[in-house]
Amino acid sequence: MTKKEIFIVSAFTENSVWKQVLGICSALAVTNLMKNSLVMGLGVTFTLALSGLTISLLRQYIPKRVRMMVQTLIIASYVIIVDIFLKAFYPEMSKALGPYVGLIITNCIIMGRAEAFAGKNKPLDSMIDGIGAGLGYSLVLLLISFFRELFGFGSVMGFSVLGDWWYRWSIMVMAPSAFFMLAILIWIIEGPLRANRKK
Repeated sequence: MTKKEIFIVSAFTENSVWKQVLGICSALAVTNLMKNSLVMGLGVTFTLALSGLTISLLRQYIPKRVRMMVQTLIIASYVIIVDIFLKAFYPEMSKALGPYVGLIITNCIIMGRAEAFAGKNKPLDSMIDGIGAGLGYSLVLLLISFFRELFGFGSVMGFSVLGDWWYRWSIMVMAPSAFFMLAILIWIIEGPLRANRKK
């Protein structure tokens, strides 16, 4: 595959959230505001890209029996960088995201890309795959948070757009709404595709 194809496949064709339903914990937790979703998406993209690059560079030197532990250590190192960066420069955002930044370590998208791609492919390709998977993940989070914030708070990226006349839907601020929004998104995307396959 070309580098462009690697990106398209990881970001859209095999999107980890709507295609494989991975990493949805953060979709349920942080998507009530677009700013939270954007920062989480950037953190995951950073971790995916650099952990993919590092794991690919070291893949020939990592013994198979300890590869999962080494991969987790590499991923954790980049997550710690994200966490320290947020605490140092964006303390309010760090508090808003709470423990979910640290939980990037356990995000199955990252470990999945490490196992499925970075452990078998060239460093630059692995980094592109990580960027694609991270941006695909971020896109889903931002789509969900756009509607949750709009209907729940009447705002987009913290800016009021619906005004005082809008009756806030409190259900959209709660975690279950993220689950329903994700289900609707998967239905919208996958429904027509499956119908076309049957034809």
